[in-house]
Amino acid sequence: MALRHAVLAALLVGDGDDKRSECSGYQLAKAFDVGVANFWHALPQQLYAELAKLEKEGLVSGREVVQESRPNKRLFHVTDAGLAELEAFAAAPSKPSFIRDDLLVKVQATDSFADTGPVIEQLEERASIAEAKIELFGKLLRKMRGELDEEEFLRSGERVGPYLTCLRGLSLEQETRDWALRIAAVLRERRTTRAER
Repeated sequence: MALRHAVLAALLVGDGDDKRSECSGYQLAKAFDVGVANFWHALPQQLYAELAKLEKEGLVSGREVVQESRPNKRLFHVTDAGLAELEAFAAAPSKPSFIRDDLLVKVQATDSFADTGPVIEQLEERASIAEAKIELFGKLLRKMRGELDEEEFLRSGERVGPYLTCLRGLSLEQETRDWALRIAAVLRERRTTRAER
């Protein structure tokens, strides 16, 4: 997957069948920071550069909005060519995901460390970060489904795609939290046992 596909998908912010809703670069960066970040990370400057490329290629269209008390802004929407690009991307086979995480390398090597304290601290920090993301995803999911319960929303909600990706993000963060806390406890217990010998 290229950044272009993540940007095109994030621009589809319309309600219901309105896939032509507009989004500013700032709104796009905010969407990435909150919802899209669970499956694709990009810095704001990367997003602005990608928007410029997509506009040049005709996959998005932008228009200038004059504002009196603020700087002018550009609003973008996905064009028919952009939707076709996304459909072609959706039809292409997906590659399996993989994990590349420096904390896992540290855990892998803990048997050779005299002091596992720093790794335990990092695991607890990772669990804390995951917990904060769990809360954020919970709020996002509740906001997206409104008054509907989850099953009803999944059956009849207008825009289910962002909800489904947030469910994946929530599940990943819950698993990360649980794993990090368990491994921290295992390493702490082993450190205590070793000290008692």
